[in-house]
Amino acid sequence: MLAQRRYELIMQILRSEGPVAVGTLAERLGVSQATVRRDLDRLERQELLTRVRGGAAASTSVEPSFAEVATVAPDTRAAVARRAAELVRDGDVLLLDIGTTVHQLSKHLRGRSVAVMTANLAVYEELVPDPEIELILLGGVVRRNYRSLVGYLTEDSLRQVRASRLFMGTSGVRADGAVMDTTAIEVPVKRAMIAAADQVILMADDSKFPGAGFASVCTPDALNIVVTNEGADPGTLDVLRESGVEVIVA
Repeated sequence: MLAQRRYELIMQILRSEGPVAVGTLAERLGVSQATVRRDLDRLERQELLTRVRGGAAASTSVEPSFAEVATVAPDTRAAVARRAAELVRDGDVLLLDIGTTVHQLSKHLRGRSVAVMTANLAVYEELVPDPEIELILLGGVVRRNYRSLVGYLTEDSLRQVRASRLFMGTSGVRADGAVMDTTAIEVPVKRAMIAAADQVILMADDSKFPGAGFASVCTPDALNIVVTNEGADPGTLDVLRESGVEVIVA
C-alpha cells in the first residue's frame, strides 16, 4: 500500500472512531506497528493528529481540507457524480451543495441549459467560464478550508429561491437512513437547501455507509433519490427504499 493511501486511511479511521491504538491501526492497514508509528509521526508534524498513549487521535483543531478529501476514492466519487448528472434535465434550476462529489457533478453540467445556485466555491470556479449556465452564487461567510459559504446570509438567500433539484453530499448515512455531517456549521445551510428544493438527490459513495458525522441533517423521508455505487451497505439501502427513497446504484 502506498504511503499516501495509508495516511488517508489513518485519518479516516481516527476521524470516524476517535483515538485508536497503534496495534489496531497496523492490523486494519495490514502493515507493521513500526510503519504505523512512522506514519503517525509524519501526520503529527503536519498537525493533523495528536499522539496519545499507545496510539493517536485526530486533531480537534484541524478538519480535512477540500483538497485532502478530494484525494480519497476519486474514481468512485466520479462514477456516482456521472450517474447523478444523468438526472438533470434542460431548463432545470439546480441547487448544488458543498463537497467534492458535488464538484465532480458540476463538471458534467458544462454546456447544459440549466441554472445553478450554489454555496460551493469549487463549483462556482468550475462553471463560471460557461456562458450556457445561469450561475447564482449564494452569499455568506467564506470557509476557506472547505471552499464553501455558510452563515445567516446563505440561509437568508435560500429562503428567497426555489430549485427543481438539490444535489447534496454527506459525511455519512446511518443504518436508520439518517443523513449526517461532521461540520455543524454546514448543517443549517443543508437544511435550508432541502426546504428550497422540489426534489432532493443525495450522492453518497459506499464509504458513506455508515461514514461519519455527529450532526443530523435530515431523516430519510426528506430524500427522493440516493445515488451510490456497488458496495454500499445493503441493509441501509433497504431502509431507504422502505422510506420511499429511490436508490440508484452507479
